[in-house]
Amino acid sequence: MSINVLRTSGGTSRSSEAESGGGWWVVRDERAVRIETKAVTTAELLADRAAVREAAASGENGTPVADLVALPPVTTPCRVVAQMVNYRSHAKDSGFSGDIPPTFFRKASGSVSGPHDTIVRPAHVNFLDYEVELGLVMGAKLPVGTVVEEQDLPSYVAGLVLTNDVSARDVQLTKTQFYESKSYPTFTPTGPYLALLEPEDFDRLIDLRLRLSVNGVTRQDRTLADMIVRPAQALTLLARFQTLDPGDLLLTGTPGGTALKAPPKPVEKIAALLPPALKWKAFFNGQAKNPLYLRDGDLVTATIATPDGRIDLGEQRTAVGAAT
Repeated sequence: MSINVLRTSGGTSRSSEAESGGGWWVVRDERAVRIETKAVTTAELLADRAAVREAAASGENGTPVADLVALPPVTTPCRVVAQMVNYRSHAKDSGFSGDIPPTFFRKASGSVSGPHDTIVRPAHVNFLDYEVELGLVMGAKLPVGTVVEEQDLPSYVAGLVLTNDVSARDVQLTKTQFYESKSYPTFTPTGPYLALLEPEDFDRLIDLRLRLSVNGVTRQDRTLADMIVRPAQALTLLARFQTLDPGDLLLTGTPGGTALKAPPKPVEKIAALLPPALKWKAFFNGQAKNPLYLRDGDLVTATIATPDGRIDLGEQRTAVGAAT
């Protein structure tokens, strides 16, 4: 059975019971037991699985989870790699048809933020979008040239995290620039939990359901059955050119339901005849009427779990605010 791990910082707890500072905790229901480890980074924690198991087996009553302030369970700096258009529903929303070539891009690890931190919208960004994604946390080195079969996943992937690939669409589209548009600080809310998996848990990945709502209204709701390139194949493709190390993070794509959607075909054909400046002006004039983009004051809630709760990555609640 998977073990949920929480990371907290010293001096940020909400009660005197947790005043001894930050660290790593095993979460059991509504309480957390401190992991006795010297690990500072995620990679170091993954190398001390014995301490994690000891805390999980402990009979301690522990600390209420509500008294702890969660940090992202993936420490930085690390590699943050993401898959583009990896759910059929998202491909449809984006106007793709036929075979979609697997594509990866990088995000700055400085974009990783806590599961309840405010998503900060830069002043020049007007079209801020959300993308709930399953994150794979590497537990072993993945050298270039590695071929990963389904049965090999437990040898390379230590666990899972809930992430939100926040995107500045006006930067992404006009500059065709994924790195900048998805790498501003707070643009990768991560956590609350790092779910460390046992080998038998990997058979349940297909049952994971990704959900995201804004102000209580559901926007995204799909299982991994909608995924185009599954984790083992994704790691094999990535390993053609990219090494990954323990603690690195792979975001595996988002389902349909994002604010950005492809324009109807007739509109797209007409726009193709316009000069680039006029085309983008017309496009964004239309997008300005789209109420789904994130606004200051919005509350984004996201979850990833199996129906039976065997794997449950917790809940993110992130407000949206403008840069000051």
